[in-house]
Amino acid sequence: MNERKPRGPKPEKVTINQMQDQVLRKLIKRPSTAQKIALRARIVRECAKGTRIQHIADDEKVTVKTVKKWRNRWREAADYLAEIEAAESLKELGAAVEKVLADQHRSGAPVKFTAEQVCQIIAIACEPIEESDRPVTEWTARELADEAIKRGIVSSISTRQAGRFLKRGRSEAPSQSLLDEQ
Repeated sequence: MNERKPRGPKPEKVTINQMQDQVLRKLIKRPSTAQKIALRARIVRECAKGTRIQHIADDEKVTVKTVKKWRNRWREAADYLAEIEAAESLKELGAAVEKVLADQHRSGAPVKFTAEQVCQIIAIACEPIEESDRPVTEWTARELADEAIKRGIVSSISTRQAGRFLKRGRSEAPSQSLLDEQ
């Protein structure tokens, strides 16, 4: 076996205690653990052993930046994990470790429609159209959008979005029984 030659500066070690190591090993071996969590747990354990960052990156087929990110996240969470470990059980420590290894919340566009508004719009689509005094025989995306605005459910909605709600509300089952075709 080839001996690895150290490259770069000696890595800053991460400290994990026996209980944390036990949790990390369980996460790695548990079949239901998400692969990204298991990968991050392996990275942290290797950092704790003093393995060089480049070697960890090569072994795990990730970038050096990724290894540094999880090493630093673990370090930042050390006090938090110590508090949990002192006050709670192994189960709570496991949940805390998973939380540390999980993706952080990312910002994104805020939701434009609440769940209640979506339900109300779909409910409109389920009503007979005759009750809405619309001059059409079935709901279209345009008619649904206009009706939702008219009823004050939303202040504005695009025809395309109303169409998505219509599509989402449709049943996947056929409208009539297959036995009726005989």
